[in-house]
Amino acid sequence: MKAVIATEQGGAEVLQLAEVPTPEPQAGQVRVRILASGLNPIDTKVRKAKLPMTPRQFPAILQTDFAGVVDLVGPGVTKFNIGDEVFGFAGGFSSPNGDVSGSLAEYAVYDPAFIARKPANLDFHAAAALPLVASTAWKALFDKARVTPESRVLITGGAGGVGLMAIQMAVAAGAYVVAVTRSAESTEVAMAAGARACVDLSSAAAADIVSTHTNGRGFDVIFDTVGGATLDAAFQMIKPAGDIVTVVGAASHNLAPLYLKGANLHMVLVLLPIMYGIGIERHSEILEIITTLAEQGRLVPRLDSERFGLADAAAAHAKLEAGQAKGKIVIDVTG
Repeated sequence: MKAVIATEQGGAEVLQLAEVPTPEPQAGQVRVRILASGLNPIDTKVRKAKLPMTPRQFPAILQTDFAGVVDLVGPGVTKFNIGDEVFGFAGGFSSPNGDVSGSLAEYAVYDPAFIARKPANLDFHAAAALPLVASTAWKALFDKARVTPESRVLITGGAGGVGLMAIQMAVAAGAYVVAVTRSAESTEVAMAAGARACVDLSSAAAADIVSTHTNGRGFDVIFDTVGGATLDAAFQMIKPAGDIVTVVGAASHNLAPLYLKGANLHMVLVLLPIMYGIGIERHSEILEIITTLAEQGRLVPRLDSERFGLADAAAAHAKLEAGQAKGKIVIDVTG
């Protein structure tokens, strides 16, 4: 089969198209014919740096998001049948049982727990853009926090991959959603997704945002996808006993503002089931929720208009790293 191999860790140029053996499913596994592979920032990071989730051995097949068709099932598999259209995120990283190959290949073998039925109203290209970002947003808003119709929710990075999913999910839950954006284009994207208002932290004081959008109470839930100074600002805008959830925890922060409000700070690492084998059942449940939301028209991915094939994987990575993507980049693998 054709696959894109990261020959070693490094820049996008290490991604090379190659012929490799087609994997065979073992007991309890399914083989998926990959039609589309979604690209996320974490995929570029593990290509460059030795992180806890980076494959232990290179050459490696990277990228985790995918959509495709079940091609073969191993003994003991009852959840899926040959021909089922599926999506998920399951590989491209290290796991307790060794490296799991990613989706930059014509075929991949996965644990069925990391796969769900593809939304029927989305084609494979669009479906491959959803799994990781939508799962991250769901875990933040509904597993770590508890967004309800009464919630006032602030979402940073509102036009980003995770932020945009979070806006749509919070709106679907009936919450009043404010997004943090930094440009007119990002504001337009976030408002189209259902945000009631957008704010720019470089030009609006935290106290003024709280006064305008929460009557001075503070936000019930803040979901941060940016980190750094933006997370520090979130500490100023959360209500007493409120919940802040972040996916960016690599900086130093003064937690005194949280302590003085008795507020809660949560971390989301959506790759836990793959990396440590923790929460696998919930992983599957969330993917099924995403399918339902997408089929209800409540979850719509924003896609970059440029199309890439397997041979263009390096160019796709370079575009994402250059900050030039206008939505999720998806690589079409097979047709």
